[in-house]
This record gives sequence, C-alpha cells and structure tokens, in this order.
Amino acid sequence: MRMAIAPALVAACLLTGCGGQDGGASGSGSQTESGAGAAEDGDQLAKILEAGKIIIGTEGTYSPNSYHDENGDLVGFDVEVGRKVAEKLGVEVEFFEAEWDSLFSSMDAGRIDTVINEVEYSDERALKYDFSNPYTYIRGALMVKGDNEEIKSFEDLDGKKAAQNLTSSWGRMAEEYGAELVGVDAVAQTVDLLLTGRADATLNVETAFSDYLKKNPDADVKVVAWTEEVSSSLIPVKKGNEDLLKAINEAIDELRESGELAELSEKYFGMDVTSED
Repeated sequence: MRMAIAPALVAACLLTGCGGQDGGASGSGSQTESGAGAAEDGDQLAKILEAGKIIIGTEGTYSPNSYHDENGDLVGFDVEVGRKVAEKLGVEVEFFEAEWDSLFSSMDAGRIDTVINEVEYSDERALKYDFSNPYTYIRGALMVKGDNEEIKSFEDLDGKKAAQNLTSSWGRMAEEYGAELVGVDAVAQTVDLLLTGRADATLNVETAFSDYLKKNPDADVKVVAWTEEVSSSLIPVKKGNEDLLKAINEAIDELRESGELAELSEKYFGMDVTSED
C-alpha cells in the first residue's frame, strides 16, 4: 500500500522548490530535476512528489546492505528499503552510487535527496541533518585474525591498528579505545589487512561480519566481542524538511507493521534486526 499524503500538504508544497550548494563527489547516478536540486530547503518533499522521483545515495560496494549481484544489479537490504520507501511515497527511485565519504557531501550539494546506507546518528551529523525513526537495531562487533589471542575485548584495542572507514562511527569508536586507524572501504579489504598482519582488528556491525563469514566460511578470522549497546540505521534529511521526514517515518512504520522490514532483514542478514525486542 502506498503512503497516503494529505492533498492539502501536496498542494501547498508544490508551490516552491529546493536547492543546494556546490561540493561533494560524483557517483554513478546523474543529477536531475528532482527534490535533490531545484526547490528551496524545507520543500524537498514537494519537489520529489512533483518530479515523481527520489534520488537516494548509497555505496553499492557494501554487502549485504548495498552491493551488485552476479548480474551487476544493485541489490541489498538498504537498497530494498529505499525502493519500498519510494513506493510508499508514490514515486520512482534513482540510486546515486558513490564512496561513503562522498555521500553526505552529495546530499549537501543537492545531488541526492537522502542517504540510505546504514547511516547512524552522530552529534556532528545532527548539526546539518534530521533523522528518521530507526529501522534496524544492531550490535557492533570486533573481528580479529583467527590466531590472535591478544585482542579479546574492545579495551584491548589500545595501541593496536584497526582497519576502518576513516569517517565511520566504528572508526571513531576504535580511536576512542586507543587504536590507530588504517583506512579501508569494504569488509573484504579489512579481512585482507587482518590476514596479512597490516591491521590487528576491525569493528563493524555484526551483520556485515555475519554476511562475510557466510560467503567465506573458511576465512581465518573470528569475532571476539560485541557491544552491549545497539546501533540503529536511520534515514537523514537536510534540516528544515519536516514534511519529508514525516513521510519517511510513516513509510518506515508501515513497512514494519506489514512485516516487510522483517522479511528483508531475514533475506539479507539471516535474522530479524528490525525490532528492539
């Protein structure tokens, strides 16, 4: 079922439009006349509805959330969440692929409307963006090489090298525990660094490690610790777009209530990470 959006809201919104500043990096999607480029801030939903399309930023290299299958098609948990959110809004979806470090600058520049790629809340991001309700609840995990007996807890990271995306929340967490960061872009890269001794450990969500080990059961790595706290995936929008945020939240609520979120989670993660329970 598509989301019902009040006709009065649509009519009011369609009177104006949204713009952004220059900056960011290019991806495989193209800049088009959608909510990502032409309306004034605060009316992004109106422009999305007018264009009939939402442009979503994603990596395309991060399995099982956003990646290309054997046929070259863009698939993954977050990709399907994005498609279903677009369906609830009653619009088409266009994906803009770029490296993680470029996704938010692309949103700032008006190339995309939002990022759906396991985005977490941070105080720094909250200065510029508002966030949807959570659609996942996942623990963090710590992985090391199979014969590593020195690192058994997060506290053991002090003085060690951690393979991390340099701008991710997991990278910041590793630094907080005293680790030196070695930059990577994908889980396969981190495992390679562990196996070759160029890094001692890596932090990430448990689902990313679970997916890697499912596909590479003989990999000589192991998970040695999990966070007590859970992290949640959220959908960010530029501040001042309350109507878009409300519409996205309603879409997430409908997907959870219908069981579609849980089905996607089981499909890609082998477990339901869409509920707090």
